[in-house]
Amino acid sequence: MRPFIAPLLAVCAVAFATTAAGAQELKIGYVNSDRLMSDSAPAKAAQARLKAEFSKRERDLAEMDARLKAASDKLKRDEPTLSEPERNRRQRELVEQDRDYQRRRREFQEDVNQRRNEELASVVERANRAIKQIFDSEKYDLIVQDAVFFSPRVDITDKVIGALNNTPAPAAAGK
Repeated sequence: MRPFIAPLLAVCAVAFATTAAGAQELKIGYVNSDRLMSDSAPAKAAQARLKAEFSKRERDLAEMDARLKAASDKLKRDEPTLSEPERNRRQRELVEQDRDYQRRRREFQEDVNQRRNEELASVVERANRAIKQIFDSEKYDLIVQDAVFFSPRVDITDKVIGALNNTPAPAAAGK
């Protein structure tokens, strides 16, 4: 049996050397999606657009909430001196105002979420194009996003952010 061990070891050594040599040629990159969505110029511009678009409605809701709380506090203060019909009327008004506030708040959140998703989809699309361009131009074998562990030497997030910051936004259709 001993004569078979030496050739077997030689085959294993060649296979290992071939695998090790192939692994050294593998070019891998890592991109941190969270950083892309917070640090890139397109992501910051999207956040600014959302803030500008929804800040007035947010202020209006805050004012409506403050008025509702003030009316509730006033009712609590005045309750001992109010007649039964007046107290019931004011409680109904307060309930109606609260329903209106809750409805507007829900609509606001739905609108914000929808617009945020639209804006983020645009940023993700641009980021994917930038990643693909880097992948092709620098001949990567693999680029991954959101890895659990990674070495800083394979992190190309700054490179992708730079590409995103220097790439003009595509013309928006219908805007």
